[in-house]
Amino acid sequence: MIGALQLFGVLLWSTITAAAAPEKASTVITSIFAPETTPARSIFDLSMFVLAITGTIFAVVFALLVYSVVKFRGTAENAGREPAQVYGSTQIELSWTIIPVLIVVVLFLATARVIHAVQDAPQPSTALEVTVIGHQFWWEYRYPQLGIVTANELHIPVSDPAHPRPTFLKLLSADTDHSFWIPQLGGKTDLIPNRVNDMWMDPGRPGIFLGQCAQYCGTQHAKMLLRVSVDRPEDFDAWVRAQQEPAAQGEEAIAGRRVFETNACINCHAIKGTASYGRFGPDLTHLMSRTTIASGAAENTADNLRLWIQNPEAIKPGSLMPAMKLNDAELDALVRYMETLR
Repeated sequence: MIGALQLFGVLLWSTITAAAAPEKASTVITSIFAPETTPARSIFDLSMFVLAITGTIFAVVFALLVYSVVKFRGTAENAGREPAQVYGSTQIELSWTIIPVLIVVVLFLATARVIHAVQDAPQPSTALEVTVIGHQFWWEYRYPQLGIVTANELHIPVSDPAHPRPTFLKLLSADTDHSFWIPQLGGKTDLIPNRVNDMWMDPGRPGIFLGQCAQYCGTQHAKMLLRVSVDRPEDFDAWVRAQQEPAAQGEEAIAGRRVFETNACINCHAIKGTASYGRFGPDLTHLMSRTTIASGAAENTADNLRLWIQNPEAIKPGSLMPAMKLNDAELDALVRYMETLR
């Protein structure tokens, strides 16, 4: 009973706090109480409706329980006596049958309406299409309309109500089960091998929104993080133009490119304009345009990049990135080359 009270109190306090200051909700916290898209708001409203009904049931049952304990508690006068027994009360039996059935029907209809509104929403011609592929343990993003392939950090545009541009995601898995979940942007949707699932989002303001693979998918499931950058239209267009450019080919990094192309890097990774077309690991064409590496496990700095190439286990134990066994000169040259991939 105490545990139920504590849980109900936490949910109620979180809801009141989020509702009191929706504009101040942080974009770097995975909160279900600060929805930023139409699907997320629909799920939030449904959750509050369910919470109100179940909270009312809890309050009524708790009040009746307290009343019964106080009113009919044992005393010295009635010790050893049984209370009056009630048998065959049609009114009571009808009440505890019909009321729960009505509650379940109401909850079913409300849930079905939200599921239909979210899953069967029509895709407008202005929508952005993105294919999301879950890997152990990173995310691949493909923009078929734009010819862009990137990883781990999803960029989508703000959807202005006057000029809506929602993002529709096609969700696939390359290996095992994953689950795509950014609480402020939408509900959880699974990525299942040999099956195509989908979801959509239409965030109304720019910001960084964080999420997490919500389905245990192996050793590094906890570090398979999601980072969604919702950009203003002009910023998104600038990002698209930059991503459509080929990889930098500076003379100062030619030694590092040679290291990349003559080692096992090309078996897993792709860089536009080179001989590498690997698909097992992330596309590195514009690696340094990303804020993090290793699917959010570390900041994208030269030192972390060097450590990631030299000893991936130091950043992400159990990841499928092999240690490259390069000498210091090769490692320095490769990191310098990676730093040009912007």
